[in-house]
Parts: sequence; C-alpha cells; structure tokens
Amino acid sequence: MDQVELLSDRITAVQLDRKRNRELQRRERIFNDKVRTIGLDKDALDHQVKERREKDQREANELKVYADDLLCSDRVSCVLEQRQKKDERLLNEAIVQFRQQFQQTTSRREFDLNDPELLKKQEGVRILPGLTGEDLAQKDRLRKQQEQLRAWSLQQQEELERAKQQLQEKVHQYDQSRLSLDNRALELQKMEEQCKRATAIATKNFNLALAAEITHRRLQEHHEEEENNQTDILNQLNGDLLMENPEQNVSVLGLSRLRRDCYKGMSPKELQQYTQYQLQQAEDRKSAVMKQREKELQEHHEHMASARAALLLERQQARFNKGLRRALDNTNAQLAQAHDAQKKQLQDLSTNIPDERYFSQFNTSSR
Repeated sequence: MDQVELLSDRITAVQLDRKRNRELQRRERIFNDKVRTIGLDKDALDHQVKERREKDQREANELKVYADDLLCSDRVSCVLEQRQKKDERLLNEAIVQFRQQFQQTTSRREFDLNDPELLKKQEGVRILPGLTGEDLAQKDRLRKQQEQLRAWSLQQQEELERAKQQLQEKVHQYDQSRLSLDNRALELQKMEEQCKRATAIATKNFNLALAAEITHRRLQEHHEEEENNQTDILNQLNGDLLMENPEQNVSVLGLSRLRRDCYKGMSPKELQQYTQYQLQQAEDRKSAVMKQREKELQEHHEHMASARAALLLERQQARFNKGLRRALDNTNAQLAQAHDAQKKQLQDLSTNIPDERYFSQFNTSSR
C-alpha cells in the first residue's frame, strides 16, 4: 500500500523545520561571545554599512553627473565665445571694407581744403623757383567757402522755420483735441449728474411710498393686536381659571385624574386625609429607626464577641507556631550535623577530581 502524505503532516514538517532553524539561529547568537557580551546586532550593522555604501555611490554618481554637466557647459561657452569673436572679426572686416569702398577721403566734403595734390591738379599755374607752397587761389576759395556757409545757414534757418511751423501745427492740433475731449467729458459729466439726480428722485419717491406703506401696516397690526389683547383679557377674566371653578380640575379621562394646569389646591377632605397619611408615615419612620438601632446594637455585641474569639484563637495559634518553630530548629540542627558528618566522610573517601570532559556535557542547548 502506497504511503499518502497528508496536508497536516506537511504543515507539521514545515513547522518543525522552521522551529529547528530558529533554534540554530538562537544557538549561534547565544554561544557567540562577542554578540552576547557586547550586544551587537550584526544584521543591523551590515544593513547600515550597505546603506552607507549605496549613499556614497549615489553621491559619487551625482557628483560625476554634475562634473559632466560643467564640462559640457564649458565646452558650449567656449564654442559660443569663439563664434562671437569670429562674428566680431567678420563685422570689423566688413566695416573696414565698406569704409575703403564707400567712405574714402576723396569723397569727403572738405577734402578740397586738405588735398595735398591740389596744386598739382591746377592747370596753367606754374610755381616759381623759390616760392614753393604759395596759394594763388586763396581769395576764390575763401569766397566759395563763405558762399557755401551762407547757403548752409540759409538752409538751416529754413529748416528751423519749417520745424517751428510743424511744432506749432502739432501744438494747435493737440490743443484742439484737448478741447474736444474736455467738452466731451463735460457733456458726459452733465449726463451722469442728470442720471444720478433722476435716480435719487426715484429712490426718494420709492422710499417715501415704502415708508408710508410700512407705517400703515404697523398701525393696522397694532390695532389688531390691541383688539386681540382686549379679547384675551375678557376671556381670562370670565374664564374658569380666574373664576376658580372646581369642576375644571376634573380630567376627561375620569374622576380619579386631575388637570395639573387647572388645579387650585386640595379640598378640606383631601387635606384631612393627607394629614392622617403624614402622621402615619411619621409613626412608621420612628418604628423603623428603633428597629435599626436595635439591629445595630445586636450587630455590635456579635462583633465584639467574634473579635474576642478571634484574639483567643490568634494567641493559641501563636503558641502553636512557636512550638513548631522550636521543633523545626532542633530538626534542622540535627540535619546539619548529619550533613557535615556525611560531607566529611565523602571527602575522606572520594579521590576523583572533575576534569574538562565532565563540564563539557553541560550547556549544549540554548534552552
């Protein structure tokens, strides 16, 4: 017949293995002198060391990424700086080239005054020996320069006059626009004041009408309240409450019930019954007090008797305990003498001294 492994047997085997593993781990912790005496948790320390290493590695990776970003930024800045320098150099070259092509000294307006080749360009003029540098066209040049200056001054005056006229026209246009805006603002202000005045009048009329309506309603309510009060007063004066009608005490549920809202006190018969009931209660209370006092006195006597008996029993028990203690001391003294004699005899007879093998059989389990 085949053996069938039950679920309970499997669970029991797993539990036994788990218990055996826990016992082995506990034995390792207990018989480890370093852990037992110092109290170190090696698993926790290893976990802390692992976390510290992971933290250092993470910081090193972050520092490396930061350094790579710095190097990349430096490269980009170097490339941008070189590109900017190149652009500036190309711009300067273009400016120099433009000046050489379109801004030459010969194209200046005052070049004829500083032209070193002016005398050479003049035709039919000969320089006598010994008169180098003589300016024969000085008068004509001065006259032309004065005419040119006069023309420039006239042109500047015309431009100034033209600018003044334009400025005056602009100022005039600005003044016109300001006037039109001011007029429009005045019109809008007047319209706003008229609208506010009409709104205020309408609000005043509405408030007056509302106040009149509220006053009329309050007067009407006051009149109705006075009428209701007078009617209520008459009803109260003529009612059963103030007239003290004895029939109003009876409830609709029966003659044995009374109406608490209309109750006017007890009748003479009820007062006599109530007085007799109070006297009967006083007599019952006095008899109950006397019985209670007698019961307490009897309990006191019983308590004193039981206390006296307990004191006698306690003294008897003390004497009995004292005798037992004396007998026990004698017995202990005899046993001590016998033990000392037996110990002395064993020391004289035994010659075997326990060695390491004797002690090695102990402390082999963690329990």
